[in-house]
Amino acid sequence: MTAQAPPGGLAMRVPLRASRACWYLLCVVLSVSMLLPLVWMLTIALKNSADVNRLPPQFLPHQFRWSNFVDGPRSVHFYRLLLNTVIVTVLSTIGSVASSMLVGYGLSRIRFRGRKFWFYAFTASIFLPPIVGLIPLQRLWIDLGLIDTWVPLVVPSFLGSPVFVFLARQYFMSIPFSLDEAARLDGAGHLRIFWSIMVPLTRPVWITMAVLSFQLAWNDYLNPLVYLQSPDRFTLSLGMAGFVSDTAGGTTSQYNLFMATNLLYMLPPLLLFFFAQRYFMQGIGAIGMNSK
Repeated sequence: MTAQAPPGGLAMRVPLRASRACWYLLCVVLSVSMLLPLVWMLTIALKNSADVNRLPPQFLPHQFRWSNFVDGPRSVHFYRLLLNTVIVTVLSTIGSVASSMLVGYGLSRIRFRGRKFWFYAFTASIFLPPIVGLIPLQRLWIDLGLIDTWVPLVVPSFLGSPVFVFLARQYFMSIPFSLDEAARLDGAGHLRIFWSIMVPLTRPVWITMAVLSFQLAWNDYLNPLVYLQSPDRFTLSLGMAGFVSDTAGGTTSQYNLFMATNLLYMLPPLLLFFFAQRYFMQGIGAIGMNSK
């Protein structure tokens, strides 16, 4: 005799499939709602000025103006500002990741008196708004004669980030200490252990730091606005803000050029996140790891 499936098996699978279908449908609806502004932005970037100002608005342009992606960046000296932004962002990212990883390693792998106090102090500083130190820091850079340079935008990142220190320390605490002991038996010091063992094992966390630091430095508007004065040292955030001011003030109605330029401005962080998203999610998961 052949065994028969329980009569309730089919009845249980049907609600399960229905709930899964509803969940997928909800995800699709939410994804479309989030992507719609980006698609609308792309359609405006491909329109001419007449189509942008047409009422009622039309979703698709009558004629695709790919030249907007050339004319728009040219109007704000995009590629000169892009070079400035890349230099500042890359240096800031390297400094923030390297310093935070070193501090996180020291707080997690080196035993010294008061290390828990310093860890809690770093963690508590997360709740201090950055705007609080803006005026004292500005006075400091003025006294040092470094206003209108990139130094105030880059050097603070080499002093570590409280969030990144917390993230690195949590991830380091999840790695067995037996690896350190085995390396010390072979004569390795802390720098060798950090570079040869810890850095490869903590790839998700420092890639996460790099993605977040890159995005913060790329989109930073307040610090360049405070410290930079010469247009040839401006970053893209200041250049795009000037584009917005001119457009809102009525000196130009070329919103299509602004949208085309803004899409190019958004592209590098999006590409970085797209290629690093697997490690990014693993690094974010480190927040819930061992924190003893």
